[in-house]
Amino acid sequence: MKKLIKYMSALKPLLLIMLLQSACKKDGGYHNAAGISTKFSGNTYEYLKSKPGVYDSLLAVIDRMGLKQMLVDSSVTLFAVTNPSFQLAINNLNTLRRQGDKDPLFLANIDGVQLDTMVSYYIIRGKRTTDSLLLQDGLDLYSVRFGYPMHAKVSKISASGLTSGGPDVIEYSNTKRSKFIRNWSTTTTGSNNIGTKNGIVHVISPDHIFGFDEFVSRLTFVPPPPNLMTLIGGKLTVLRDNDGGPDNGEGSKKVIDGDDHTKFLANLQGRLWMQFELNEPAVSGVYTLTSANDAPERDPKAWTYEGSNDGKAWTELDRRSNFFFEERYQTKVFRCPNTTAYKFYRVDITELRDGGLFQLAEWTINKVK
Repeated sequence: MKKLIKYMSALKPLLLIMLLQSACKKDGGYHNAAGISTKFSGNTYEYLKSKPGVYDSLLAVIDRMGLKQMLVDSSVTLFAVTNPSFQLAINNLNTLRRQGDKDPLFLANIDGVQLDTMVSYYIIRGKRTTDSLLLQDGLDLYSVRFGYPMHAKVSKISASGLTSGGPDVIEYSNTKRSKFIRNWSTTTTGSNNIGTKNGIVHVISPDHIFGFDEFVSRLTFVPPPPNLMTLIGGKLTVLRDNDGGPDNGEGSKKVIDGDDHTKFLANLQGRLWMQFELNEPAVSGVYTLTSANDAPERDPKAWTYEGSNDGKAWTELDRRSNFFFEERYQTKVFRCPNTTAYKFYRVDITELRDGGLFQLAEWTINKVK
């Protein structure tokens, strides 16, 4: 009996170790669920069709934009947007349209150019599982249609009170062609790594609004009439230029180069005007300003739009104050009741959102309709 007791006492540490190993093996120390990781026997388009009531809106857009074949036979990664994401976007758009006494719009009749651009954000070249996105800074990705730059990064969410102890999610971002993360618009996935014959599907969380933060602004933007700067031509002058001069990387010429990813950057010093002398007088009843890539405090907040025929005596055509751009790279169209043909037009800026450094991506002078 004494030998048995001695033998059992010797086994106790061994049994304890075995129990601990079994417990650790069971949960891995944290909830390590790297997405769904399932395999579907058909192609990506067929996968979407196999989920009625989930991807109906996405399928409608894919069919309308002629993207079906791409999801049938091309090597792609699809960040699949579910019906609730489209419903949120459409509701937001039509709430705004009702306020303006406009008829509602739906996926079947909204601007196809804008819709095509937005749906392309979610279809990426090549097969990208979570394992390929594990770099500390994530991975730059490019859309199949336009090569638009997106970004994806794997992170872990919290679970059961354990920080970063939950399943893997992908932080999927519209970079807006900016190197500054603060300018990006980001969503997350709800499930990952669904394999099809020709690609990978990651499912976007249902609280995401289709189009990221661009759906409403893209579909309510009314393009301005033709730009007189390019139609007639002329010469730009400014009250104060960048320290590097007008041809500098952020000099004044960048504000009329037609590229919203360049900008004019200069010190306001209380006032800064941009003046354009047309080659011949013309009537401008519209002008546009486009916000630059970073630092919203540099945006113009108050200004006047003026016309002149000698560059000395100016007539005020429009005045703005307490103005704010809601987004980076955002073009705002301003209209004024001008019927006089002027040779000179200028924007005279008197206040910024904050500080003393001014920036603007683009300025155009446009014909009256």
